[in-house]
Amino acid sequence: MANNPVGSAPPYIVTVTGYGSGGDGVARLDDGRVVFIRNAARGDVLEVELKSEQSRSARAEIVRILTASPYRVKPDCDFYPECGGCDFRHITYEEELWAKLRRVNDAIERIGGIPVRVSGILQTGQTDGYRNKAVFHSDGRSIGFYHSKSHEIVAIDRCLLLKDDLNDAIRSLTPVGEVTLRSGRNGLFQPLEEELDGLVFQISGFFQINTAAALLLYRKAREYANMQKNEVLIDMYCGVGTLTLFVGRDAGYALGIEHNQAAVEAARINARQNGIPHAEFMTADAAAWDADVAGPDCVIVDPPRKGLSPGVIRKISGLSPGRIVYVSCDPATLARDIRELKGYRLKDICAVDMFPRTANVECCCLLVKA
Repeated sequence: MANNPVGSAPPYIVTVTGYGSGGDGVARLDDGRVVFIRNAARGDVLEVELKSEQSRSARAEIVRILTASPYRVKPDCDFYPECGGCDFRHITYEEELWAKLRRVNDAIERIGGIPVRVSGILQTGQTDGYRNKAVFHSDGRSIGFYHSKSHEIVAIDRCLLLKDDLNDAIRSLTPVGEVTLRSGRNGLFQPLEEELDGLVFQISGFFQINTAAALLLYRKAREYANMQKNEVLIDMYCGVGTLTLFVGRDAGYALGIEHNQAAVEAARINARQNGIPHAEFMTADAAAWDADVAGPDCVIVDPPRKGLSPGVIRKISGLSPGRIVYVSCDPATLARDIRELKGYRLKDICAVDMFPRTANVECCCLLVKA
């Protein structure tokens, strides 16, 4: 709480009680408004300056740390927090995991209205050097990442999140425009491949940026799907076919749906090179496709951050699968969609730390017919 009477002049003294979805510390002013504070830690007592105000919330910057949180640590990166790549380098990793679990459980309970709690979060143990993709920006003079709150360039020569070969490539880049680099098991700047649990995938379009954590996520999805050789699987956002093939290898038939033609072509190549002939792929919108598949046993969805559209929810309801495996990068839209998938109940949910040192968290859940 803030120790200022309503209407009093700054400075404002607040105690941080948690974290927002973007990683900002959260406190309350005496007038009841929530205040979001960049680079704050749970338990901090802070003097803050309000930078923007609305009727129910405000944003603030730290003026002084009066009492430091026991979870606060000295950031190990010279570019933090100006660079927008990380959110949590000022707190312990254990506190970061607490924040992510709290975010998932709050969303499931508050938005979804479901009394199911996630008790743990899967993690690789590797908090740095995990990113296999980077998007570099340039202002014509220097190369780096965007500032956390603007498109101003923060020049860098090394990023702790990136794999070594991506960091090595920074020095050779020309400071012009935007450059996207990927790293696969066969290097940089060529048709890339990545391996997951014995399956080899060509990377085209979307692919998880943390390969080791993706393996944890996909194994959980495979466990939840529990496909049998006489069953049918449909993956409605299949990309290059990673989940379709990873999970669908256990099925009798697997169909992947994807609107991006290049990704579908890569998925077909991946199916052939991994010897999974019972997997097929089609180019179509997830909400509007027609195939001779009725009553699939399981549907997998791994939508973008905005979640499922009403049309996709209607499509799933029409298919009436026995179970749904939902992979999500946003707990809020996941909780909303679980609530909207009428006739299904949440049986289990798992969190995965796909993006260490950032506020993002991945989830995988199993829905079964109620």
